[in-house]
Amino acid sequence: MDFNNNLPIYIQIMNLIKSRIISGNISGGDKLPSVRDLSKELRVNPNTIQRAYQELEREGLVFTQRGMGTFATEDMEIIKNLKKTIATDLVDKFFIEMKKLGFTSHEVKEIVSEWMEREERE
Repeated sequence: MDFNNNLPIYIQIMNLIKSRIISGNISGGDKLPSVRDLSKELRVNPNTIQRAYQELEREGLVFTQRGMGTFATEDMEIIKNLKKTIATDLVDKFFIEMKKLGFTSHEVKEIVSEWMEREERE
């Protein structure tokens, strides 16, 4: 994983795990990699992984069972809300950037419509 210098690494790891959860790569109840294993995989300090896991637990996305490990939540409502929040954030950023480029709402709508039509044909 390539890390962005503008965002703390633990937040980037949280975002990676969130993405895996909402995309279904990690299903509800799945065991997450151990702190040690994930720190080796991502080449970061284990304390960074531990912090990411703690924050995800605080957000209700994972839970820890002592001696067993850390698991993804099985609460589909939490996952559904997370998915909607991330989608809304992405759309907001997209529209903000398009406006910065000088596009009107009508022009953005045309671009999005054209993209959707291409997707439907493929």
